[in-house]
Amino acid sequence: MPEPSSEETVSRRQFLTAAGLSALAFGAGADLLAGSLSSPLKSGVRIAYSAITWGGNDAKAIEDLASLGYHGIQLRANTFGPYRGKPSELKALLDQHKLTLAMFSSGNVEIDPAKEQSTIDMHVAHASFVKALGGTAIQLTNSARPKDRLPTSDELKRLAAVMNEIGKQTAAMGIQAAYHNHMNQLGETPEEVDVIVQGMNPKYVKLLLDIAHYKQGGGEPEKAVKQYKDMLYALHLKDTMSPLPDKPDNPKAYKFVELGRGNVNVPAVFKALNDIKFNGWAIVELDGVPERDKTAAQCAAINKEYITKTLNHPI
Repeated sequence: MPEPSSEETVSRRQFLTAAGLSALAFGAGADLLAGSLSSPLKSGVRIAYSAITWGGNDAKAIEDLASLGYHGIQLRANTFGPYRGKPSELKALLDQHKLTLAMFSSGNVEIDPAKEQSTIDMHVAHASFVKALGGTAIQLTNSARPKDRLPTSDELKRLAAVMNEIGKQTAAMGIQAAYHNHMNQLGETPEEVDVIVQGMNPKYVKLLLDIAHYKQGGGEPEKAVKQYKDMLYALHLKDTMSPLPDKPDNPKAYKFVELGRGNVNVPAVFKALNDIKFNGWAIVELDGVPERDKTAAQCAAINKEYITKTLNHPI
């Protein structure tokens, strides 16, 4: 077979180059098409689920959540009492069901100076417990909201200051402290949350943004995601229904419900997380079952359906 001429060699090289570019372009187009057909919500969000809905039956929560395919769980301080002397037993249960401890509800932070040391000691003890369980973070709340007035700026800043001290000590143990905004607590409204967050030392305390509490408090959680992107450590995912069907004329009446049933724009929240390239835990949390004829496991299945089908996001 005769050797190809130099002109033929060049032509063949040009053809192969063009063909390669065409294949590359086709591949890129296919990727773009695939992206347009699937959810654009490709952030690093990891989904977990809180055991709170099971009302203290944590073994059942662990079993149910694992069977549904969840890989992360949030436990509460109620587990500290029975397992504080034997955390290896609880860790073994989590390991058996392939569940990571995404967050631990450590309880309230007292702003009364007389209770400061005891509240710090409690949370540091919880952080040590969390470390033994293989966890990395504790959640901090505060229930000292005045009943007859709005909280003062000094009270909000005081909360941030005590949390900073807690976070400083837990950080030395490798445990992140995270503030959880909450209705009927210090940090109910967006304005209050902002005062608290501005007082938090980012070296020691981050934000656990509860999207339903934030919405019910008058804010837009998708905006908060971007506003606090540098402070955002984790989220609580749930929805809030208000007004209620049986109280249509009471704008303050509300209840927390499964994702997609209420007023929170959950897809917008996930888009915002995607925009800021968030890489952390988003924990589904329902304080209790919204309707009496449901079980905690059924609620978890409903939330899974919404996350995987509506948001097209894996759990």
